[in-house]
Amino acid sequence: MPQRFYVLLAGFFSQLLCLGVARFAYTPLLPLMQQQNVLDDASGGYLAAVNYLGYMVGALLAASLSNLRLKDSLYRLGLLLAVLSTLGMALTENIWLWSLWRFVAGFSSACSMLIASGLIMHWLLSHKQRAELGIHFAGLGFGIALSALLVELMLGLQLDWRAQWHYLALFGVLLAVPAWRWLPKPAQTAQSGQTGVADTPPAKRFIRLMLASYFCAGYGYVISATFIVTIVERMPGLSGSGNISFIILGLAATPAVMLWDLIARKTGYLKAIMLALLAQSAAILLPLWFSSLKVVLLSAALFGATFVGVVSLVLTMAGRLYPSKPAKLMGKMTLAYGSAQVLAPALTGYLAEASGQYDIGLYLAAGFVALGAALIALLITTDNTAQRLDAMK
Repeated sequence: MPQRFYVLLAGFFSQLLCLGVARFAYTPLLPLMQQQNVLDDASGGYLAAVNYLGYMVGALLAASLSNLRLKDSLYRLGLLLAVLSTLGMALTENIWLWSLWRFVAGFSSACSMLIASGLIMHWLLSHKQRAELGIHFAGLGFGIALSALLVELMLGLQLDWRAQWHYLALFGVLLAVPAWRWLPKPAQTAQSGQTGVADTPPAKRFIRLMLASYFCAGYGYVISATFIVTIVERMPGLSGSGNISFIILGLAATPAVMLWDLIARKTGYLKAIMLALLAQSAAILLPLWFSSLKVVLLSAALFGATFVGVVSLVLTMAGRLYPSKPAKLMGKMTLAYGSAQVLAPALTGYLAEASGQYDIGLYLAAGFVALGAALIALLITTDNTAQRLDAMK
């Protein structure tokens, strides 16, 4: 097999570990931990918020680094932290220690999501390979599905929450091996952004509206990504179907990056982002209006197919505007997206604890995502930068 595929598969396995296991296994395990009385709605939301705070810190650190060897070291540290944070969840029932481990897990996910992406992109460009990361990002969706499937299998074996975290950590060690071995160490420490293509900085108004829209997208994304299993488990007649919905979500997200790339070629990037946000808002609302299993699974599939598309399209857009230093805009966008992910789970958990249901949180999430789509529509119709970017097909 050509080395190109080993490098891309290193990123794929890092996504399975750092995103699928360390970050998102918490979602299908949350109902079990609530049933066994170690978490309630408020503490569950609080731990999710801390996890996203860790991701945001890691993302901002990644955006500030230029030394390739330092990035490589941080990537490998992230693999170790992913395993340790997963194991740590099994070793305590202390909410403050859990907070530490969820923060560490969030930090490790940034190492895979952003640092690994940059390292792989640098290797592809320096070896004159096609600069495509579809295989790498497919690990995000597949990792979500895999974590939910593993939890479902372990539930069938009557394993409690602590044993499940133990086995997930052991599985994480297996995933870390190809993620570590198949990504070559960078040969030099120079700046990685020398592309020879001029930057085209957008207007300040464009940046402000994009930041606001991406904040809205982050708010909507994190609610379903964190609470979907718990929400489905509490719906009348759907107990036992929560993990199935999360598996469907992950499987739908797996090919979504490539699908939205194709859509963007036809419509332009901003219109594709707007379409993805509108579809995501509908996906969040569907379970509130229809409680059948078919509709819930359709909602999960639609959500999975759209949230990863929004992220990939926005990151691609940032790279097009700043080809010599994409971290310039990516860092700002990550701060907006991440701050929503810190705020939303804690607020939603509190509202669920107070009201006994997640309906208010879901309506808020859908409303924020729809507002994000409206802001993109405003850019498309009124901003010259937006029109120029939208012409890039």
